[in-house]
Amino acid sequence: MTRGTARARWLSAVLAVSALLVSGCSEKVDPLELPGVYRSDDGGRIELSADGTFTAAGVTTDEGAEPADFSGTWDYQKPSTSGDFVYLGVEDGGLGATGGIQLYVEDQDTLYFQLDPDGPVTQTYDRAS
Repeated sequence: MTRGTARARWLSAVLAVSALLVSGCSEKVDPLELPGVYRSDDGGRIELSADGTFTAAGVTTDEGAEPADFSGTWDYQKPSTSGDFVYLGVEDGGLGATGGIQLYVEDQDTLYFQLDPDGPVTQTYDRAS
């Protein structure tokens, strides 16, 4: 191995470790602090209750879809391969055959729908004061 190749590998390793450290510094979400009411700019409302249930009114989960009302249970998920999200287990309401949807967690006060991981955020919900 040449000296230049060794330096390039060392630099790559340092950059990879730095990226991991920076990503680990993002704001931590406490699932016990998530219960509350969240609202979108166009009138949608999601309420996460401390007992693990939720209600949604006038919520649009997909671009071009009509707002719907639905309810069920919620559970905070922190997978190692993607961003944190709240899994909404839909039990009743206007989403048809959908059994559950992911409501992503940006930070303690902001939740959003993004049905395509490479696509745009379809709707954002901010904690109501």
